[in-house]
Formats: sequence, C-alpha cells, structure tokens
Amino acid sequence: MTNFIIAFGAINAFLAVGAGAFGAHGLKNMLTPEYLAVFKTAADYQLIHGVGLILIGILSKDFASQYINVSAIFMSIGIILFSGSLYALTLSGTKWLGIITPIGGLCFLIAWLTLALNFLINKP
Repeated sequence: MTNFIIAFGAINAFLAVGAGAFGAHGLKNMLTPEYLAVFKTAADYQLIHGVGLILIGILSKDFASQYINVSAIFMSIGIILFSGSLYALTLSGTKWLGIITPIGGLCFLIAWLTLALNFLINKP
C-alpha cells in the first residue's frame, strides 16, 4: 500500500504541474480571469495534496496504522472531488459542479485530522 500511496501522490503532483501550466498558457485566452483563478486553485490544491500523499506514504513505512490508510484514502478522494470538480466547472461552465467542491474540501480536512489523530493516539 505504501508504494501505491507514494506513486499516486507523485502522479497527482505531476498532473497538477501540467494542469497549472495548461491553465497559465493554454487557457489564458479561453477563460475569464475568474475561471482562470478557479482553475489555478484546483491545480494548487492538487499539488499540495499530492505532496501530502507522498508524505503519508513515507510516514506509513515507519508508522503503519489504519489511520494512515484512512488519511490517504480521504486525501485521494479529496483530490478527485475538489480539484476534479473545479477543473470540470471551469472547462465546461457547468456551475452546479461547484456543489461537489466542498465535499472534496471536507475530505481534505478529514484526511489531515485523521493523520494528526494517528500520531496523537498511536504514539511511536
């Protein structure tokens, strides 16, 4: 599981850098400044949480627990729901997709809290 978490994090970081470059250069003349900012937010959060997954994977090597895996799952779901909904919203203009974004944000919060609880409950 550890290698998968790290690989998934690295793939998301890779995709986020590509999305950021695409947004800055390829979409500059296609989207409004407001939608460009939303697209950038999606890429930023995907990158931050991709790195978060890498860190969770590294931590899981020495501090394996169910909390680590739960944290990785929620962070992955958060990336898909938060960043994915913002990418889809900006590229399609379908505003109702914004309803999904807070669910992804909640998943991020749960992931970080679960990671913290791991180290508060399971003292290494």
